[in-house]
Amino acid sequence: MPRVLIVEDDPAFRARYAAMLANDASFDVVASVGTGGEGLAMLELRKPDVLLVDLGLPDMSGIEVIRHASLTSPKCECMVVTVFGDEEHVLASIEAGAAGYLLKDASEESFLSGIRELMNGGSPISPIIARRLLKRFQAVPPASVTVAAADDESSSVALSDREREILLLASKGFNYPEMGKLMSISPHTVTSHVKKIYRKLAVHSRGEAVFEANRMGLIRTL
Repeated sequence: MPRVLIVEDDPAFRARYAAMLANDASFDVVASVGTGGEGLAMLELRKPDVLLVDLGLPDMSGIEVIRHASLTSPKCECMVVTVFGDEEHVLASIEAGAAGYLLKDASEESFLSGIRELMNGGSPISPIIARRLLKRFQAVPPASVTVAAADDESSSVALSDREREILLLASKGFNYPEMGKLMSISPHTVTSHVKKIYRKLAVHSRGEAVFEANRMGLIRTL
């Protein structure tokens, strides 16, 4: 039975991952912690087979945790579960030793099948990230052209201040009622804004919206 270590600073997501794994008798959650430091300690103490780690930890980057796991626990399979889907984070994680990379809005089925794929020697990656990586390696244009294209793309999408605020809250894992409460608007109004955001960015999920907006420089989640 694979022993799983969860390193995630957001309590809601940490509880969600633990609950999904607890519902499947083929996994054993040996620890669920909220900081990189605790993650490093649990790697040494619990000897997990699988490390699920976020990148935006409060005390260090999840990439440091992955790098440490790769050096000290080479048999431990590392998978990133995060909101960051840009090439810089993806490639840095892979270089550090991550074998899988999922966005946080992955369904329970995708989440569990991803871990199984990881344990069977595969490299589960969220489809939108896989497409981005394929495009990157299929044709890498000159730097000047890339910059110009990014500028043109971001200038063609205009998000209102409220839509940007909703995207930032979404990137931190807040649900619609929580966003409405924080912004003093109704959940129905939040839903209306989200639909507009999806249309403008040509996406279909929270993870894709955060990824696209961050990639185009419309928000900054770091």
